[in-house]
Amino acid sequence: MGPVPHPNPNLRRAPVQQRSADRLARILDACAGLLDETGYEQLSTRDVALRAEVPIGSVYRFFSNKRALVDALALRNLDLYAERITARLGSLPTDDWRGAIDAVLDEYLAMKRTVPGFALVDFGPPSPAEDASDDANRRLAGRLTDLLAGHLGRHPGPELLRAILVSVEAADALLQLAFRTDPSGDPAIVAETRTLVRAYLAQILD
Repeated sequence: MGPVPHPNPNLRRAPVQQRSADRLARILDACAGLLDETGYEQLSTRDVALRAEVPIGSVYRFFSNKRALVDALALRNLDLYAERITARLGSLPTDDWRGAIDAVLDEYLAMKRTVPGFALVDFGPPSPAEDASDDANRRLAGRLTDLLAGHLGRHPGPELLRAILVSVEAADALLQLAFRTDPSGDPAIVAETRTLVRAYLAQILD
């Protein structure tokens, strides 16, 4: 069983019935597909409704605007990422932090290459969050800290959170470079990213 998804603050109302949940999933799937085709600036709630084959009112029943819709997709991505990492960690020894970090990087790369819309919107909208404490990398670092601390039997305190946040920021910048250089992620830059993150975290996790 995967982690419990975080409550989504972007939803005007949470789906209660299965039919409503299915409609929400279709809206988010449509948003993801359109992001790959049109980008964020050209994305419109009307196009999302057409692609999802729902009335425009259904989109606005859940979301107040385009940004809220895209942020909800980002939170769904984060939940999926956490589920994939949790599944990988289940097969690793609890003292193998390097294997755990490899799982974190490998699952990100796999999602970047295969999940619709993820290349543009991974864990946050393209435009920065208004609340600096809830930007995409802080959101990601918080979730990863909980997952890794639980797996490794460590306390998820401020020192570990800071180290994971620094690692996330560094890896984010380097992987953006890797995917600008090569649509599949330049293997040499990906390898350097893995080396850098491992060397940095060894100070805390060894």
